[in-house]
This record gives sequence, C-alpha cells and structure tokens, in this order.
Amino acid sequence: MSFLESVVALLSIAILLLQLARRTKAPYPAMLAAAGVVLALLPQAPRIHLDPHTALPLFIAPVLVDAAFDFPLTALRRYWRPLVALVVVAVLLTAAAVTAAGVYLAGLPFWAALALGAIVAPPDAAAATAVLSQVSMPRRSVTVLKGESLLNDASALLLFSVATSAQAHGVVDGVLALKIALAVPGGIIFGILVGRLFRWFTPRLHGTLGGNLLDLVSTLAVWLVAERLGLSPILCLVAFAMTIARTANLSTPPRARIHSYAVWDTAVFLLNVLAFLLMGLQARTIVADMSSARLEQAAWFSAAVVACVIIIRMAWLLSYNRLAARYRFFRGALEPAPFKQGVLIGWCGMRGLVTLATAFALPADFPQRDLIVLCAFTVVLATLVVQGLSLAPLVKLLGLNDQSDLSVELASTRAAMASAALETFAQETGPAAEHWRFALQARETAANFEAPCVKLAQWRALGLKATRRQRTRLDELCLDQAVGPDAFLIIQEELDFTEVALGNDRERHIEEN
Repeated sequence: MSFLESVVALLSIAILLLQLARRTKAPYPAMLAAAGVVLALLPQAPRIHLDPHTALPLFIAPVLVDAAFDFPLTALRRYWRPLVALVVVAVLLTAAAVTAAGVYLAGLPFWAALALGAIVAPPDAAAATAVLSQVSMPRRSVTVLKGESLLNDASALLLFSVATSAQAHGVVDGVLALKIALAVPGGIIFGILVGRLFRWFTPRLHGTLGGNLLDLVSTLAVWLVAERLGLSPILCLVAFAMTIARTANLSTPPRARIHSYAVWDTAVFLLNVLAFLLMGLQARTIVADMSSARLEQAAWFSAAVVACVIIIRMAWLLSYNRLAARYRFFRGALEPAPFKQGVLIGWCGMRGLVTLATAFALPADFPQRDLIVLCAFTVVLATLVVQGLSLAPLVKLLGLNDQSDLSVELASTRAAMASAALETFAQETGPAAEHWRFALQARETAANFEAPCVKLAQWRALGLKATRRQRTRLDELCLDQAVGPDAFLIIQEELDFTEVALGNDRERHIEEN
C-alpha cells in the first residue's frame, strides 16, 4: 500500500469515525488514534520517513494559529492566574516527573529524558476541544482549558528546544542560555510587528482565493522566519494571530470569514488524520525493529509515564483548586472554582497532535529516539482512550453537564448590541425602520428569561420558512433556465447567509453538543 493509498484509506475511515463519534459522544481523536494503529498493522503498510525539521511547522503552526485567533486577550488578562498554574507549573511538574522516570527507570540521558518530559507535558487543544464539544459545561472551565491548550505549547516547546540543544552541545553554556532568553521576548515582539503589517495589507485580498491561501502560507512563513532568526516560533505565532484577531471582527468581510473558518476547520482535521497515520506507521517500524525484551521494557516504561502524566496533573490541579478557594492571591478577583470543576479540569489532560508532532521533530540520531517516540505515541493513545472516553460520563457524574451559561451570555450580549443599534435610528420612521426596530427590540427583550420573547421565535420561524421557499423557487427558476449560473450562485450565497443568521446553526451546535 502506497502512502497516498494509506492517506485515502484513513481519510475515508476518518469520515465514518467522525459520524460515529457524533452519535456516540466519543472524542474523534481517540478513534483516529485507534484507526492509525489498525492501519499500521496491515502487512502492506508503507515505511514513511518525515523530515524532523518539517514536523513542527507542518502540524503545529496551523493548529496554533487557529486556536490563538479564537482566544481573546481579555480572557488572557482575566484568567492569567489559573493559566499560569496550568501553563507553567503543571508543565514543569509533569516534565520533571517524567524526566526522573526516564533517568531512573529507562536509563535515559538527562537531556533525552527532559525532552521526553517536554513532549508529553502539554495537553492538546484539538483533543481537549473535541471532547469538550460533546458535553455542556461551565464556560469558565472551557475558556481556561482552551487558554491552557494554546499557551502550554509555548512552555513545553521552549523546554524541548533547551533539551535538544543541550543534548546536541553537551551542556547549557552562556551562549545557549542567552539565545534562549532572547528567543521569548523576541518572538513576541516579532509576531506583533508582522501581525500589524499583515493586518495592513490583507484587506486588499479579502474575498479572493489568494486571501485564503495567504492565511496558510503566512502561518508557515512566520514560523520558519522566526526559527531562522533564533526566536521562539510558537510565541511568535501566538502573538501574530492575536494581533490580527484584535481587529478582524470589523475589518474582515463576512463572506471571507465564513470561507476562512471552513478552510481552517478542514485543515486542522486533515492534519490530525495525517499525524495519527504517520505516528502509527512510525510506531509499527519501531516495534518491528525492537527485540522482545526491549519491547517489554518499553511497554512497562510507557505505562509508568502514562500514570505519571495523569497523576501529576490531577494532584496539582486539585491542590491549586483548594489553594485558590482559600487564598485570594491564587485566584485574584475570580470567584473560587468549585471542587468539582477542579476534578474535571484535572482529568482533561488528553495528549494529541502537539505531542505527536514534537516526537516527530526529534533528530534521527537522538539518544534512544525509538523508545521516546513509542512512549509518546502510547501516552497519546492511552490518554485519549482512558480520559477522552470517560470525560463525558465524568461531567454527568459531577453534575456539571447542565451548568453551561452560554445561552445567558448570548442573550445578554445580543440585548446590549440591539440597544446600541436601536439608538442609531431612534429618529427614523417608515417601513424599513419599523422592520429593523421590531427585530432589534425582539433581541433586546429576549435576555429576560423569566418572560421568553415569543416575537423573536416567530420572527426566526417565519424568516426560515420564507428563506426556504425562496430557495425552492430559485431551483425552479434554474431548472426553467430563467436564471444563469452566476446569478444563481450569488443569490444562493445570499440565502445561505440569511439562513445561517436566522437558524443560529453554530449556537445550536454548541448548546446541543
């Protein structure tokens, strides 16, 4: 089986597994991991070599920008204390524990063990959000987890670069220490500058195929340039994406935004599929080349690392939860998080694409690379299966599945926006003004959940009914050749935008799942 045939086969399986995941409430990364293992066990599975230098920008850069673009700076300022506890302390504790296990249980050199600790330390954004989208839980917990998944990659990859550089040089000298110290602020500053430049000229490409392609190319280019300059590419990309996102709501046309979301969602899913395929094939090669004694040792060591990453995270999260509940210093102005939320966040430690890509990035001559890669794949598979499949039942067991405050937040935000819009044409009269006044007043009063606004529901229902009838009539006109293909596509897109706005597909998907 060739590489292309393997990709097509796994993509086909992935589509079926995605539908199965939606119906069984199981996380699709766990199913992808299992599918990658099954496909790799086939006798015809090819041997694939991936350039280590290519792995990080190819797999991590697009996922990182996608997550950073959607995470607002205001949330970063508000939740910085719990984020520091997760992004810095949890990563360092996990890396330290795994490093000790690697040195004493597997006989790894210190820097190689530290590299393994950095690889398995960060929970993955795609894995966490894929699982969290299946349950209804407090938005504060979701926000903190998304922020953690975005920022802990920076601390883990910085630690990874230190370990691999020190292993290559034999020691962390003054030159290497200075280079690492300058990489962090330099990456942030460079990302902000490039983001402002990008924000200046991208409006000229909105609505074109080149605009969507530029998003992908610029993501990889920023990573590669930052890496060439000796800066932190991951912090550079985070700063780059957040800088663009600050004005994207007003500067990006709606059509371009819808197209961009579709492209990025597909790209992230495809990267997950390819990563699990490649890791499965690489694990197959490693296992085939290992002796039975070596394989048994690797299995025991991998099991110890899996237990280590789960226990350390849970122990630290529960400890921090109690400290924050008792001392204001640890939580700031935030309300103390209930103990149940601490348990839930502690259990959300699924590893995924970031761990896989970082393991790929190990140099070919790295000490005991086969053991480290196999251990990383085992951690990903075990955490996705054990934690991922049990997360939804845990949410229900803790009684957190009905505590989502998304609908309240949406209604209050829409009411505030409607009030501002009503002020803009308070003096306007006529049918057009009355049409918009009715729709905005319905949204303004819908925030009162004690007296549900019937007018808003009726307005949506009638709008959807009218829109769908227009769509049927458009098809009839097309069959009668009364409308040309260009006009058909333009009007079809107008109906799509209208139906999306009336149907609230994205809101309903989040609330139902």
